[in-house]
Amino acid sequence: MKINFFEKFIGSGFYTGYIPFSSGTFGSLAGLIIYYIPGFEKPFILIPAIILFTFYGVYVGTKFEKVYGEDPSECTIDEVVGMWISLLFVPKNLIISIIAFLIWRFFDITKPSPARQMEKLKGGFGIMMDDVVAGFYSLVLVHLILFIFVRL
Repeated sequence: MKINFFEKFIGSGFYTGYIPFSSGTFGSLAGLIIYYIPGFEKPFILIPAIILFTFYGVYVGTKFEKVYGEDPSECTIDEVVGMWISLLFVPKNLIISIIAFLIWRFFDITKPSPARQMEKLKGGFGIMMDDVVAGFYSLVLVHLILFIFVRL
């Protein structure tokens, strides 16, 4: 099985998956940087990007597993998507973005149930779905924090 340039580029979260340490953190950072492209935060852009990258991530994640083994660190498209989910409907603000990033990394690393069970699914589906679930956990917590502290 061979992975072409485009599959490597997108599947590895813009080559962050090939960084020899903390590739998930760098993949998440890539997602955050892309979020700061002017207009990318708009739901009519961000939601289709999440959907497209999730479906593509299932496909390319399966290929990455065949080449690199189960849930390979080289595949970081899932971290990009999880980061984007964490930022849905959130004001574009550096402090809020950093908080969302830290919360996202916490949930991505700890994988509370059912994210941990999703990780056990086969192929790219398992690679993507645990991070999608963790991304929604992050989204809820970020919005809860904003609701509590912005209303003071």
